[in-house]
Amino acid sequence: MSYLKPDFLLENKTAKIIYSEIKDLPIFDYHCHLNEKEILENKPFTNIFELTLKYDHYKWRLMRNAGIEESYITGNKTEEEKFIKYCEALQDAFGNPLYHWSQIELEEYFGCKLEINKDNAKKIWDYCNEFLKKYELTPIDIIQKSNVKYICTTNKIFDDLTTFEKINEKELGFKVFPSFRGDDLLNIETECFNELVDISCVKNLHDYEVYVEEKIIEFIAHGCFIADIGFEKVYINKEKYIAENVFNKKINNEHLEENDIHAYKGYFLYYLLSLFSKYNIACELHIGPKRNVNTSKYRKLGPDSGFDIIGDDTNIDSLKALFDDLSINNSLGKVILFNLNDNNNKTYLSLIGAFQNAGNNTLIQYGPAWWFLDNKKGIYNHLDDLANMGHLGSFIGMLTDSRSFLSYQRHQYFRRLLSNYLGNLYEMGEITDNLKLIIEVAKNISFDNALRYFSLK
Repeated sequence: MSYLKPDFLLENKTAKIIYSEIKDLPIFDYHCHLNEKEILENKPFTNIFELTLKYDHYKWRLMRNAGIEESYITGNKTEEEKFIKYCEALQDAFGNPLYHWSQIELEEYFGCKLEINKDNAKKIWDYCNEFLKKYELTPIDIIQKSNVKYICTTNKIFDDLTTFEKINEKELGFKVFPSFRGDDLLNIETECFNELVDISCVKNLHDYEVYVEEKIIEFIAHGCFIADIGFEKVYINKEKYIAENVFNKKINNEHLEENDIHAYKGYFLYYLLSLFSKYNIACELHIGPKRNVNTSKYRKLGPDSGFDIIGDDTNIDSLKALFDDLSINNSLGKVILFNLNDNNNKTYLSLIGAFQNAGNNTLIQYGPAWWFLDNKKGIYNHLDDLANMGHLGSFIGMLTDSRSFLSYQRHQYFRRLLSNYLGNLYEMGEITDNLKLIIEVAKNISFDNALRYFSLK
């Protein structure tokens, strides 16, 4: 039998009361990497591997750390063999969030209470596959069962946005919206940038800017209200003529020096944030990862394969200058600042507090614990630092940041930790004894604050 109990992660009576009030609230997943085409096609899943391991580099990384050969992770072993090896890796991964998440997924979506370990792996494989065959579980089934109301996927500038129209006209009880992904627009040194320029058919920076703005307007017409940019470092450059020179060098296939690349990225980040402010699009800034640090693995497996690490640069001087320049020009709009290194929590929270606008105390949000930090300790650290240096009651809550349809249980995991955090403060006499108000705050963080922040009904 599973080790999970109904009061899992809830340490006191108050925490249990709070969680009972928020556990069934709807989910607003404002950042994920689900494929909207899979939602539209809504094909039944063929086996448990497809749902759990096929795209999840969190799990691949755990398996590597457990000493499992790559053939069982991304190699030529069968899907059954790979799943069984994952169960083997998980059985003693105590303290890793996947140890909890995977067990919750198994019980929540399959009603299977077998503990995940080497001995039960084959039984779980057979049980879940028989369940999938019997009930023909689909992406829409999982989304509806999870009580998800809003999903924001992550989309490249040239993605087919008619997919969102086709999904939303079905009246499924939830809405799926595109998010405007800006990474490829900044990364002038990459092949993705070359592809984008070829598709746009532009010959100069001005026309490129016009093309991008037209695309943003097109995204908005399909329901977009959020953008997303991920990068390791922030660079500062407001001078368009410098960026024009770099753009022209790129168009003419000339070699770009490192300072050229930095100058272009600095200018175009400023330009994008100004555009997002103009059109009232909230922009998620995901700062800090060093990508694809294992060159041989990157060449063999490509990006998003589990070979990224936490950076240690705060970017604070550059971020301060960026926010200040935008603010001076009345172009600082809604920003959700994500941090990958919790040593920098307080630094970023102090920056956020310096750039809020009167009458809109959540203009800039501190994004939830993300990626390497969306674990028990990371979430508690995030809540504690946000409470100490920001405004906990305005926080817009959790997201999945996932390619797996089963990842909605991460919202429930977060809600248990949030309930326990508030419950402990109550039990210690550190906050009001007005339990009704505390529950209202927990409800706001779990769902309602996101509705207000993104101006949805």
